[in-house]
Amino acid sequence: MHSIAKFNEHKTKFFLYYLYGIYTHLSENKKLNNYRVLVLMGSKNDSAILEAALPYYDYFGIAAEFVVSSAHRDPARTVEYASSARAKGFSAIVCGAGMAAHLAGVCAANSDLPVIGVPLAGGISDGLDALLSTVQMPGGVPVATFAVGKAGAINAAVFIARLLSLSDETLINKLDSFRAHGCKLPISV
Repeated sequence: MHSIAKFNEHKTKFFLYYLYGIYTHLSENKKLNNYRVLVLMGSKNDSAILEAALPYYDYFGIAAEFVVSSAHRDPARTVEYASSARAKGFSAIVCGAGMAAHLAGVCAANSDLPVIGVPLAGGISDGLDALLSTVQMPGGVPVATFAVGKAGAINAAVFIARLLSLSDETLINKLDSFRAHGCKLPISV
């Protein structure tokens, strides 16, 4: 019995150290800043393209939450995400969608946060339809629109870091390093 109790004690200690390690990692990252970005995508199929920006969010110390919410298939849920994003602590909303690509427009109409549109290929001319749907917004309902696909997703992350750097010296230094490496992530990341 003694050896079983000792084994369980070691398991418990290991688990507590493991949790402490996770907590410490999260706390240290949180010390950099508390920036959070909501990344909405119209379909789970879009995740690989939008998640290509994850190393960039990580490098700049920006937490990105990825959520599938279609402007057409789940409009009420999309409006809820957009309208509550500021209250939930998000600094910006990135929307990736293809074809009709109304996701960014719906979010811009329902939030006062910066909305960044990333058109995705899949429809006419490898995303031309999505690009036009995302960029062509009425006055007063802005969507900052980037390139179609992976480059657009990465540029959205860098653009958000630039916006947030207006009041954050740490991000200014990270952006300087990023530019010094030819606008690429340093190899050590």
